Amino acid sequence: MSVSRQKKVYLPTATRKNQYITVGFTLTDELLASYSDLTNCYQEFSKLVFQVADKYELFNVHVVASDKLPMVRFHSEAYCLTTEEQLRFFYNPAHHEANRLHTLPGYRAKKLKVVFLATGTELRSHSAEFHAKVQQFLAEIKPLLPVQGVPTKIRDHQHISYDFFAKAKGLKESYAYKLRAVDSRYKRRECNLPESVSALNYVTVSLPMGRRIKKQLAAENATSFGEKYQRVADHFIKATSENKLNRVAMVANGKVPLVRNSKYEQLNSTAEFQMVGFDPSNAAPDPICHWDDTKLAEAIRFVIVAAKEDQKDEGYGRFMNQVQDAIRQFTNQFDMDKEHIDVIVRFHQHLSYKA
Repeated sequence: MSVSRQKKVYLPTATRKNQYITVGFTLTDELLASYSDLTNCYQEFSKLVFQVADKYELFNVHVVASDKLPMVRFHSEAYCLTTEEQLRFFYNPAHHEANRLHTLPGYRAKKLKVVFLATGTELRSHSAEFHAKVQQFLAEIKPLLPVQGVPTKIRDHQHISYDFFAKAKGLKESYAYKLRAVDSRYKRRECNLPESVSALNYVTVSLPMGRRIKKQLAAENATSFGEKYQRVADHFIKATSENKLNRVAMVANGKVPLVRNSKYEQLNSTAEFQMVGFDPSNAAPDPICHWDDTKLAEAIRFVIVAAKEDQKDEGYGRFMNQVQDAIRQFTNQFDMDKEHIDVIVRFHQHLSYKA
């Protein structure tokens, strides 16, 4: 592969793009005391948020006062599903707008989290403009709060997702992506970020445990689910290692993997989330594997984290080409119905900073 081609990755034209930004306001005792009660606090705060957001043409905004983690996905219909720990937003950025307050009766949140869902088309090319609008929103709303100096943090989440077997389903057309680093893209579009920005870039792969894969694993004479998972992990680790991808994880316990920088964040898994921590300064960490020996998961989820040397101005094209080669090598070890099974690959780009 030529050097210029390595800088680009070719993905299906049906690839989905998402971007959402969260701004967390710590709900201090002083801030809460500025309102008549908890309900009034949530209502007045959200009213102010929606008013200021509309001024900056931020049209899909949610105030979350339940400490549940937002998860955002593309869908032709707009709806929000809630679990004990998650708020799952499904929407089409080209069509859907909303202003909504999410609370739990009598629950005092640790943070008042404002979730901005990107709207319109061409989300990646307008991502810096969207981020700048959120910065303007924050600069205006801070002096309007009844208490000054409330700690805030911005988290910018962007991802693109596609079915790895799109071609087998007849979707032959592809588009070349350079996948530049977020801070480089923003700098070129005059969206200023502070120096102390934490960035994380990684890929998740979801492999459904379809009937044909289950039969293949059953035929391998494993005496426990743990042995079956170990064989899947061996195939995955071999494929990624041979493609020079050293920061990998496999999760097969029914939980959603959350990737974090273990150098700065304390990792505590929950009933719904499996924390997966990587220290960027560790050049050769051991593979991380989490599974439940007592049952076969509906899907096995894999994580591949980009290294510091991948964070070049030319983007993550080379990294994604390595990822695709590894997935191809890995999935070729199984008898899969590629015309019907969806192996969803999602490239995540996150950045965060105190504001």
